[in-house]
Amino acid sequence: MTREAFAGAGFQLDSPPLLSRSTVDRREELRDSLDGGTRLWKTGRVVLVDGKGRTPIDVDGGLAMQPATDFGDAPAPGAVLLGVEEDVSYWALRTDHDGEAEGWRDLRLGGAMLGDTDAGLFTTAVGLLSWHDHAQYCAVCGAATTRVRLGWARSCTGCEREEYPRTDPAVICLVHDGADHVLLARQPIWPPHRFSVLAGFVEVGESLEACVAREVAEEVGVDCGQIRYLGSQPWPFPRSLMLGFAAVAGRDQPLVPADGEIEEARWVHRDTIRAALEADGEPVDGVRLPPSVSIAYRMIKGWATWQS
Repeated sequence: MTREAFAGAGFQLDSPPLLSRSTVDRREELRDSLDGGTRLWKTGRVVLVDGKGRTPIDVDGGLAMQPATDFGDAPAPGAVLLGVEEDVSYWALRTDHDGEAEGWRDLRLGGAMLGDTDAGLFTTAVGLLSWHDHAQYCAVCGAATTRVRLGWARSCTGCEREEYPRTDPAVICLVHDGADHVLLARQPIWPPHRFSVLAGFVEVGESLEACVAREVAEEVGVDCGQIRYLGSQPWPFPRSLMLGFAAVAGRDQPLVPADGEIEEARWVHRDTIRAALEADGEPVDGVRLPPSVSIAYRMIKGWATWQS
C-alpha cells in the first residue's frame, strides 16, 4: 500500500452503534425458574410492543413501561423476560393496541432517542417477539409449539423438539479507495437521494470475509481487499445481526450496479460526506446519509472524521 493509501485505512466506528447499547443482565439462569417467573413478575416492568414494532416513548426520551402487575399476578400469556437490573425485571409483551395516532415509535424513529438501558430493552423486545410470531409451528413435524424458558425457547407439542430464537447474520461493508473517496449505493425502494454502504446476507458455508467480497462484487461489480472487522449491531427487521466491515478497492474499476437491486452507485469524496453529516438529513450533492440509528451511519461518520 502506498503512503496515500494509508489515509483512512485505520478508521473505526465513531461511536458504538445505537442499537448495540444495553445494560440489563439477561440472567440466563432465571429462565428455568421453578415458579414460572412469578416472583420476578411482581417487581417487573413491561415493554408493550404493537404489531408494527412500536412502543410508547415518553417526552423525556424513555420507554413508557407499565408495572407488570397491571397485567395480573403472574406472567401474562406471551410475556418474555428481557433481563434484570437492580432487582427490577424487564419483560416484553405483544399488544393488539394500534399506536398509529398516539406517538408510538419503532426502533428506526425512536431508537436514537433512548438511553443505553432502554435501547437494549426495546431492541431485544422487538426481535424476540417477532421470532415468537413466526415460530408457532414446528419445522420438523408441523405441530404447534409453546413458549418455554420465559420466552427464550419454544417447545414442540408433537415431537418435543426445542427451538431457540433465530438470528440471521448479514455483513455491511464500507468500501473506500484508501484515500478520500467512499463507495456508496442506493436501492430503488429507498427515499430520494438516500445512499448507504453495501450489505448482504451470509450464505451457508461462507465466511464473513468471503461474504463481504462476494456481496461487493455482486452489487457493484468491484473487487475489494484488505477486509477488516469494525463492529456489529442487532437489526431486528425482522431478525438480522449486522456485522460491519471495511475494505479497500480501486476507483479505476467500472461500477456495475446489480440490475433491480442497486439503482445507482458512486464514489463520493470525503468533503461531501462531511457536509452531509452537517446537513441534518438533507441531501448534499444528491447524497442523503442513512439515519443515525443505523450502523451504516456510524461507519460512514467514523471514516469521514478519522484523522491519520
